[in-house]
Amino acid sequence: MLLDALFSHIVKKGSLRLQIGKGPFRHYGDGSGPAIHMHVKNHKTALAIGLNPYLKLGEAYMDGTLTIENATVFDFLSLLTRNLGAGDDSDPLLQKIQRGWRKSIRFAAQYNPARRAKRNVAHHYDLSNTLYRLFLDRGLNYSCAYFDSPDDDLETAQNQKLRHIAAKLALKPGMRVLDIGCGWGSMALWLAHHCDVQVIGITLSTQQAQLAKERVEQAGLSGRVFIHLKDYRAIEPAFDRIVSIGMFEHVGLPFYGAFFQKIHDLLTPDGVALIHHIARSQGPGATNPWMTKYIFPGGYSPALSEVLPHIERSGLMLTDLEILRHHYAETLHHWRQRFSKNRPKVAALLDERFCRMWEFYLAGSELSFRHGGHVVAQWQLCRNLHSLPYTRPYMETFKKDMPL
Repeated sequence: MLLDALFSHIVKKGSLRLQIGKGPFRHYGDGSGPAIHMHVKNHKTALAIGLNPYLKLGEAYMDGTLTIENATVFDFLSLLTRNLGAGDDSDPLLQKIQRGWRKSIRFAAQYNPARRAKRNVAHHYDLSNTLYRLFLDRGLNYSCAYFDSPDDDLETAQNQKLRHIAAKLALKPGMRVLDIGCGWGSMALWLAHHCDVQVIGITLSTQQAQLAKERVEQAGLSGRVFIHLKDYRAIEPAFDRIVSIGMFEHVGLPFYGAFFQKIHDLLTPDGVALIHHIARSQGPGATNPWMTKYIFPGGYSPALSEVLPHIERSGLMLTDLEILRHHYAETLHHWRQRFSKNRPKVAALLDERFCRMWEFYLAGSELSFRHGGHVVAQWQLCRNLHSLPYTRPYMETFKKDMPL
């Protein structure tokens, strides 16, 4: 049986018990830790998972044909990811072939011209503003927070992220700033309020744009923050600063060169850009097919080696690169706990299948940062090497002077 062979190959540490239908239990692992009991409804589902686990495991959990009887889906996926680690070596041959195929077609899968990019964004970000309020912080930051301390609450950590990025931008009053992928407007509002700058925020999400405009008006910043439903390719120069948080994952490999060339062309000669995105620490890969189909169509978290050549060819200069390692795992932990607390409200808003889908998504995402080699990269870029101070103390000075 393929599923039996799959778990026998993967699960070396820990304890997993598998039951298919009313059949006997099969045991995997070294018996350490509490045994996780996985039940698969029938042999048809078991075969589908065995043939294509990266897609069918999540689908079976969503459909209720795979259940975890005595633990959470996070516990189950944690057992698998701890055994798999960050690389491909633990994958059985069939899964290595499938992974290789996904890598070979990823340019087509990530071909995101403006119309397709808008459709991809709508798939995820136009679900419901109410949904996102149920698990995000009060500022509606849907990206990696910055934990100065593991004890920081989510609101504090997200404000620290905004301040950390603002410090890298070296802003001066009156500057014109472009926020690419502005979401619900948190960064734009923070910059306008604390740094006395004008911010143009752009997003492809209709619901995000609508709520962001409402938040701008409520904050009394209508004269300094302007939100537009627009693609980055349609923006005209020039900006003193550009910031983009959690949007680059949606650009697509075929458009990296055009993206960074656009950043270059949009900046003033002394301009500075800060790009914050999820990255792979283990080299180029391919997006999980379940994630592509159900969560982020057209999305991809690149390796640094896939990004830097495009920056160099654009004429931009890399002035600072910071890697945030465990910050997103902690962020996702907070989101997952809040989602679980508000699960009945999510089910009433959408449905039970959606709840299981997002439980799988949030758990898998958190574990990709804990065990799977995902990190967050912050690229500081400029056109002129003299645009920024030569050493980093200016960032710490800004943070000390700027209240949360």
